[in-house]
Amino acid sequence: MQDTTMTRTLSEQKDRLMNDLRIVIADAEDLLRSTAGEVGGQSAEMRSRLLTRLSEARRDLAELQRTVLTKAREAGTATDGFVREHPWKAVGAASGVALLVGMLLARR
Repeated sequence: MQDTTMTRTLSEQKDRLMNDLRIVIADAEDLLRSTAGEVGGQSAEMRSRLLTRLSEARRDLAELQRTVLTKAREAGTATDGFVREHPWKAVGAASGVALLVGMLLARR
């Protein structure tokens, strides 16, 4: 039960991180396009390095996304297996969570 909550929280944090990284990459690409008219050897070199790093970041982000999806599928499969092997434990855990949520909502 606690593992499921922790897995869900980690998944949400990873989703937010991936979304933030996509935004940073898009903003950096926009910045590069807007400064494309700048002349000078140093700015061209910096632009080239930044483009390389952005490409690497995009590739790493795609790999992270694949890893997160794989882990989520594995967690879902493990949860499904546990529920199938121990249905009454799953029902008991769900009942306990429902009772706690009900008590918390009743206090408000």
